[in-house]
Amino acid sequence: MRRVLILGGTAEARALAARLAGEPGLYVVSSLAGRVSDPRLPAGEVHVGGFGGPEGLAAWLREHRIDRLVDATHPFAERMSASAARASREAGVPLIALLRPGWEEGDGDDWLRVPSLADAAARIPAGARVFLTTGRRSIPVFAGRADAWFLARSVDPPDPPVPPNVRVLLARGPYTVDGERTLIRDHRLGVLVTKDSGGAMTRAKLTAARDARIPVIMVDRPRPPDGVPAVHDAAEAAAWVQG
Repeated sequence: MRRVLILGGTAEARALAARLAGEPGLYVVSSLAGRVSDPRLPAGEVHVGGFGGPEGLAAWLREHRIDRLVDATHPFAERMSASAARASREAGVPLIALLRPGWEEGDGDDWLRVPSLADAAARIPAGARVFLTTGRRSIPVFAGRADAWFLARSVDPPDPPVPPNVRVLLARGPYTVDGERTLIRDHRLGVLVTKDSGGAMTRAKLTAARDARIPVIMVDRPRPPDGVPAVHDAAEAAAWVQG
């Protein structure tokens, strides 16, 4: 029996769990961080909550006799990916990253790439009406921009501090291009701030921004851990697990 741990609550992690659950000779566990109040649960067994850092994860891998580890966390889950890489080395468990491709700028797009959320906050023009889609945990980074107005979208309510001029829109993807166009039009939004998360579930906002001819401030991904091989879809990851 090959025992597999999938880290992450992403769409790719769920797709991989769906492929592997029920396969003969495989025991599959998916791990969710527990930061979303009502997460979409993957197929198979689910572990919710942290492990206690890389040492705790390494101990969990040994205790549960895990043979394969898949890091399918969000592309911006830098700390978890680093913990997975270290735990893999300590426990001697092979690791692969299931990393969705990032977005690429196309004809008609007006993107400004920045290295961090702090840089994104600094580059917002004074007086701008901002569509902020960087996630609940990042909203406090923009709290100092009292000279801008924000429509901040997140799955759960953010913790303070938040910008003084903010409307929080609680919503979960996938989103449609028509829906994103309506938000931009109705709220008179003039700039989109987002992270290079990649994937199809939230790409519609980029199409809507291009159609509305508003600029995009795009936060680049953190660098993945060195030495960890990566695949880009669930089929490739499943082949690695079963190979």
